[in-house]
Amino acid sequence: MYLNENTEYTKEVAMLIEEFLKQRILGMKNREGQYITPAFPKLLYVLDENNIHEDSEYFYLTKLSAECTAKRMVPDYISAKVMKELKGDVYSCMGCRSFLTPDPINHKYWGRFNLGVVTVNLVDIALSSEGDFEQFWKIFDERTELCHKAHKCRLDNLRNTVADEAPILWMDGALARLKHGEKIEKLFHNNYATISLGYAGLYECVKYMTGKSHMDGAEGEKFGLQVMQALNDKCAEWREAENISYSLYGTPMESGTYMFAKALRKRFGVIEGITDRNYITNSYHYWVKEPVDAFTKLTKEAIFQKLSPGGYISYVEACDVSKNLDIVISLMRHIYNTIGYAEINSKLDVCHSCGFEGEIKIVDKDGKLDWQCPNCGNTDHALMTVRRRVCGYISSNLFNQGRTQEINERFVHLDDLEDGCC
Repeated sequence: MYLNENTEYTKEVAMLIEEFLKQRILGMKNREGQYITPAFPKLLYVLDENNIHEDSEYFYLTKLSAECTAKRMVPDYISAKVMKELKGDVYSCMGCRSFLTPDPINHKYWGRFNLGVVTVNLVDIALSSEGDFEQFWKIFDERTELCHKAHKCRLDNLRNTVADEAPILWMDGALARLKHGEKIEKLFHNNYATISLGYAGLYECVKYMTGKSHMDGAEGEKFGLQVMQALNDKCAEWREAENISYSLYGTPMESGTYMFAKALRKRFGVIEGITDRNYITNSYHYWVKEPVDAFTKLTKEAIFQKLSPGGYISYVEACDVSKNLDIVISLMRHIYNTIGYAEINSKLDVCHSCGFEGEIKIVDKDGKLDWQCPNCGNTDHALMTVRRRVCGYISSNLFNQGRTQEINERFVHLDDLEDGCC
């Protein structure tokens, strides 16, 4: 939702945005007639000069979006100011976080596409090096080249595809207007398509190698930024050689966080602070249990977000902020001035057994994490609606044990003790 995308129709766009937000605040009726938070469609709201200040013409929309965020966890926020600084244009992501490489010549974003992602497990590189930095960089080169090889396999499998196989995409204008029998390979080059090198577990990687978080202390941050720059350098090297727009992407790690964690523990055993949990940390983020306030979290993650141009999103966990929208608006202004793309996660679940609305809790039942209504004790998943932000999307499906543990351990960055928001 971007007011300034076409200044000729700003007022008409404002009316559409207002209606979108009002409908999302209301929610969607479930089978019991309760209004709940819908998982889709995903809404993005662009913060810009004409809606971020109290005396701005469209500040009423920002107030409405704050109300929507407090109740429904959406919209997510894009800073027009930071986007222009980083990319030269303001445009939205694909899915939860994948940003196309800027097209400075044609300024075309709608209709371009991404060819997929291959993710490097940074934690595995660190553990395989046994803490030796020379070995780390040697293994880093080997593993990133393995990802590159997987990329090339994908490209080889796709390059002979003819437009006729998906005419809406390739012939009728959704992504291109190729002719009958033309191969889609011609679209791979000259910045029309992107392909992504994903990464996961920067926190654990840096923690193992330096003993510090990449957010804590000069040594940890320096090495974290060095790893991120090296990943970008690989993308630049491949882009130059192949004229294909490789870009660095903070992998969402939906169920993959559990898969990677299990593989690491199987290979390296239990290492305190690294493999002693059922998840690894998403992309460049703080470790989820790190006690940090919302404003500091976004400020520090913004440094790393700049080095993840192919895909990024940062978030803060919040208590019930529905009665204190001022703190939400303050945070939105901080997003506008500081970071390209961010979200605020609140909680409003429903128990269909007793009608409870609030946060359904995670409990330990015989060594397995499960969801339980704090009001009536219901644990029947069919009789509850749980909405949680997983990796950029709101999910209503309950999660594997790794993701459930990660959700359960999230520090609340906007809470009643430190920020007075409840």
